[in-house]
Amino acid sequence: MAEKIVAIAGATGAVGREFISVLEKRNFPVKELRLLATSRSAGNKVKFKGQELVVQEMTPNSFKNVDIALFSAGSSVSKEYKNIVVDAGAVLVDNSSAFRMDSDVPLVVPEVNPEDVRKHNGIIANPNCSTIIMLMGVYPLHQKYPVKRIVVSTYQAASGAGWAAMEELKNATRAFLDGKPFTPKAMPYPYGFNLFSHNSKLYDNGYNQEEIKMVNETRKILHDENIQVTATCVRVPVLRAHSESINIEFKDRMPTVDEARKIFEAFPNVRLVDDREKNYFPMPLEATEQFDTLVGRIRNDISQPNKGMDIFVAGDQLLKGAALNAVQIAELLI
Repeated sequence: MAEKIVAIAGATGAVGREFISVLEKRNFPVKELRLLATSRSAGNKVKFKGQELVVQEMTPNSFKNVDIALFSAGSSVSKEYKNIVVDAGAVLVDNSSAFRMDSDVPLVVPEVNPEDVRKHNGIIANPNCSTIIMLMGVYPLHQKYPVKRIVVSTYQAASGAGWAAMEELKNATRAFLDGKPFTPKAMPYPYGFNLFSHNSKLYDNGYNQEEIKMVNETRKILHDENIQVTATCVRVPVLRAHSESINIEFKDRMPTVDEARKIFEAFPNVRLVDDREKNYFPMPLEATEQFDTLVGRIRNDISQPNKGMDIFVAGDQLLKGAALNAVQIAELLI
């Protein structure tokens, strides 16, 4: 397998650090790894495969001879560098929301729609973390039993808002336990021992941006404009790994609980965690730093017999929800 020159934009951020780790753990064929960031982070040193690499300031000249550019530097940076990266001959795999709904940009979850990678024109988008983790629970069933409607409630960790939010959760929790006042900065409300609606833009219809992303991205990934999705997205005081409660309504027929378990057991990169006797189901703590998405709490929806099923999933937002999914896309490219 030919080795590739890989660049990481946003290399010192939460997702950027996971890019580096995932490339090493999956033994991606890297000929050269260029770590790129802002001038503030330039000069930092990072270990990769036993070597110490120096983070460079990202400039338009950073992408010469690069084969694959993994971006997690924010939408504005992705848009600014889009033409520069593509004109340099690299494929841009972008973790921001900049290009997800562009009609000429594939939106890919490798276990779900790997064939879409081949349709790229230099850019491939990584879906929103909540969408990826949801589809790792829904798609295995959807393959055999087409889904009509999804009702999902998310329990989203601080990792979804980056290192600053993760540190704020730690500090807010300490302050609460010590009885000290705490003024949030990274989040709109105190995070310790609290939860609140996802802190993204709110639309006139009452949905926030995160919820609408789940609706639109699901339809694009599944190539089904008719599938119905409604979401409620919530920030919870968990450091890392998102969880989701998912109610699925099927079009015609549906699996039994035992059939669903077998489907999940056979699906790649899904781990079944469904022990009713021990009341043991997916938990974010056990999903943390894991490549697999945990799926369980499988039961028939008693409110709509023969039509609905409930499941619960947990997945690492920084891995399957971001860096891992992007590296899997890069693997499809080679």
